[in-house]
Amino acid sequence: MKLQKLFAWIAVAIGLIYFLMPLIGTLEFSLRMRRNAYSFDAYASVFSDFGFITAFGFSMLMALLTIIFGMLLVVPTAYWVRLRLPQLRPVVEFITLMPLVIPAIVIVFGYLRLYNSSSILPLTGYNSTTNILLVCSYIVLSLPYMYRSVDTAMRTIDVGTLTEAAESLGAKWTTIMFKCIFPNVMSGVLSGAFITLAIVMGEFTMASLLNRPAFGPYMQLMGANRAYEPSALAIIALAVTWLSMGLLQLVSRFSKSAPIKA
Repeated sequence: MKLQKLFAWIAVAIGLIYFLMPLIGTLEFSLRMRRNAYSFDAYASVFSDFGFITAFGFSMLMALLTIIFGMLLVVPTAYWVRLRLPQLRPVVEFITLMPLVIPAIVIVFGYLRLYNSSSILPLTGYNSTTNILLVCSYIVLSLPYMYRSVDTAMRTIDVGTLTEAAESLGAKWTTIMFKCIFPNVMSGVLSGAFITLAIVMGEFTMASLLNRPAFGPYMQLMGANRAYEPSALAIIALAVTWLSMGLLQLVSRFSKSAPIKA
């Protein structure tokens, strides 16, 4: 038993070294912009760059729109499948898993082929419509995580009873959805939202090929032209991801301890 514990601790130590050493090295390098001294000059340079503010703000806006429209798409779909069309559940689950199988570069090339400026629906011809196409792309990428988070939360409530009770009181479909279903699956929605935020902030392929000023292409551009700022950007991106994961764990913990509404 003691030998097994020893091997377990050795495995944990190796894993920590494997994952933490590159992060520590990146952090240490990002602090060496000033000769022979540690400083936050690289971070100050990043935060004072207007390009960083533009790219970070653009990606945050795209993440917010992706979360809102993804939520409005996924929650009614999961609700309707669970309540009225349970036989279609395997089909819906297969569709939501497809973004994990099809590479993002294949999806975005399909968009460029289908919605280029010479097509019937020239979405890539204007900045506003290209942004809409990018949001749709992010919704597709986040679909597996958002759908499963919402579907898991929906399993913990009695959808049929809630719907029948609301209908007996004269509630319409919109009232049932936004006042009965959404509050009860909010933990799943927030879990999917935090994962979506992490995906959008780190995504590069779609934003780059659609020529959008997102955070991922900005990091690549800085990496090609600067020395210390890319390391600072990597730490900032990692902090955003870890913050999303921490909020996800916090929401999951509160959802487990909260009583289920009937």
